[in-house]
Amino acid sequence: MLWSDPDNEPTREVRETQAMLRRAGLVVALAMVLAMIVLGLP
Repeated sequence: MLWSDPDNEPTREVRETQAMLRRAGLVVALAMVLAMIVLGLP
């Protein structure tokens, strides 16, 4: 996050945050697809 952080090896916290963001993005994408299907039914 900070410019002084070494960019060659991310910390465990950074990796967990990235994994959580990826999961959240996947859930949001699935929710949007489901919403479009449900709204498109009627």
